[in-house]
Amino acid sequence: MRTALFDYDLPAELIARVPPAERDGGRLLVLARTLEHRQIPDLALLVPRGALVVLNDTRVFRARLLGRRPGGGAAELLLLRRLGEAGPVERWLALGKPARRLKLGMRLGFDGLDVEIAGKTPGGELELVLRAPVSVEASLEQVGRVPIPPYMDREDEALDADRYQTVFAARTGSVAAPTAGLHLTDALLSRLGARDVEVARATLHVGPGTFKPVSADDLDQHEMHSEQLEVDASLVAAVRRARERSAPVVAIGTTVVRALESASDPERPGHVRELVGETRLLIQPGYRFRVVDALLTNFHLPKSTLLALVAAFAGLEATQRAYQAAISQRYRFLSYGDAMWIQSRAEQP
Repeated sequence: MRTALFDYDLPAELIARVPPAERDGGRLLVLARTLEHRQIPDLALLVPRGALVVLNDTRVFRARLLGRRPGGGAAELLLLRRLGEAGPVERWLALGKPARRLKLGMRLGFDGLDVEIAGKTPGGELELVLRAPVSVEASLEQVGRVPIPPYMDREDEALDADRYQTVFAARTGSVAAPTAGLHLTDALLSRLGARDVEVARATLHVGPGTFKPVSADDLDQHEMHSEQLEVDASLVAAVRRARERSAPVVAIGTTVVRALESASDPERPGHVRELVGETRLLIQPGYRFRVVDALLTNFHLPKSTLLALVAAFAGLEATQRAYQAAISQRYRFLSYGDAMWIQSRAEQP
């Protein structure tokens, strides 16, 4: 499908560069048979009674390192994933800049955390050896920065340590937040529970590829990024219970959609199977959803795979209409922005 179909003009002033004053203080565009303008707390009434809500419990870690090269020049690293066991010496995969000045064997200093460049992948990623006095994990908490997205056009601040993290984050591994989940509070989850909504968790560690724009003219030519995921036995059982009671499966965010659809069971439509590994699933219009029935999602970048996923779920024309309404009504876009609730696909016009 042509990438240009997912392009739109995003006014710079609509990009949310800071979170709302309250975690659940955002607006909510409801896309059902008509468009409605609501507030995030209304989600507790919009999710059908007895539904299964699936969260992504990944935790963002302090993946950004700012330091110096041996000659005194600046160096910046974005850690991607650990390649071995945790401890005082660890091997990591990372992105680095200035890329041309980061040479094999070079040692970089980051306020007590020693980093050696041990190799480079064909794709330009760095293979690093990190050495810390006690543990690398502890040192990263001290010297690492919260990796807020570049489109916020600012350095991370103290508030980001809390607000660029969901209240249910548990399993460390992401360099970007599953942003739809940022809207949820413990109180909102309790209100859902009072309506007999079951809550389950998947894990998908979000990588920097989530921000990578599609440069190919056709989405089929786009090289989809890889992300680590886990769908465990408890989630498999929760989906089975939802199907037994004819309840919808609600995905909180596109990352949950990718996790559930990647783990869909080909022998049991509507169900998932246990899966630990990685996914490169690219969802675009024409995709047949097997598991997810409703979706909460933020507003995404133009010409992005995330916007293509939303268009596949809601329909391209309905998505275009919703985005134009959001722009005209001055909704806030991207990670710290407002959200959209997409009703069951059966209810789409």
